[in-house]
Parts: sequence; structure tokens; C-alpha cells
Amino acid sequence: MIYDYEVTTGTGEKLSLAEYKGKVILVVNTATGCGFTPHYKDIEEMYEKYHDQGFEVVDVPCNQFAGQTPGTDDEIHEFCTLHYNTKFPQMKKSDVNGENALPLFTYLKEQKGFEGFGKGPKAMAMSVMMSKIDKDYKNNPDIKWNFTKFVVDREGNVVARFEPTADMSKVEECVKALM
Repeated sequence: MIYDYEVTTGTGEKLSLAEYKGKVILVVNTATGCGFTPHYKDIEEMYEKYHDQGFEVVDVPCNQFAGQTPGTDDEIHEFCTLHYNTKFPQMKKSDVNGENALPLFTYLKEQKGFEGFGKGPKAMAMSVMMSKIDKDYKNNPDIKWNFTKFVVDREGNVVARFEPTADMSKVEECVKALM
């Protein structure tokens, strides 16, 4: 269950996800220098709109995808607050794939595997890029890129996975339905 996991905040404190029992949670791996970085704006808007109703964001900066998050935890936080006025907490920069992956992300990938990038130009571009990086990318649950999002309901169930190419309005529809 998601509540069995903990993450380390950007300031070094342990955060047990059990503290979020009864809340809707968006877990996302982020980057400061990615084409999808503007998703921070939409995530912050959702946070402001739904936080008082029990919505939380678990933002995990990750540098595993083309080195797009090179800064320290403090630099990442400063970038996000300066450029996107983020108020949700950021976690310590961490891996989401491989042997050093956060156990939380191993669990999330077990619950919701990769189901494709969808349709449209961004989806096509991601498919082409991924096929060059990993010929078998369609058949494994790994996080493919920055801004992969998981939505968790109030009972702790992982109900959806959204690839970075997903329209943010679809992510918000999912969150809103669980509020």
C-alpha cells in the first residue's frame, strides 16, 4: 500500500506517505530543464484549487532523463518557486528507475505499467525518441521521461498513470473526480 512508503523532503526530513491517508495524491517525477517543465504551472494550479479539499502533490525531482535536473535540491526549489510560484513541497532529487530507484516508484510502476504515449505530435516524438533509447520500452513499466504522473485515491489505491504527453486537463479531470 502507498502508505507503507516514505520519501525524503528537499530539506532532508523523512515524510511518511501515511500522513496523506484520506487524501488524493499526485506523485510526479519532475525536471527543471525539460520540454514538459511548464507542467509545473498546471500542477500548481491544481494544488491551489484542490489542496483545501484534501489534495497533495509529491514532487520528486529526477536527473535520470538527459540530465535535465542538474541542480541541487535548493536550486531546484528556488527555480520552481521563482518561475512557477510553486507552493507544494518538493522532495529530495532521486532516481525513479534502476537499482537506486525510490521504493515508492518501484511500487507505483508495479501498480500501473506503461500503456503508451497516446496520440498527437508529442506522443509520436516521444515514441521515436524512446525507441532509440530502449527498443523494448513498450513492454516494461519503467518511467519513460520527466513528468510521469500517478494519481492515488483517498484509500491509497493507484488509480491512474499519465505519461508526460498526456493533456494536463485529463490529469485534472481524474483528480477532480476523486475529490
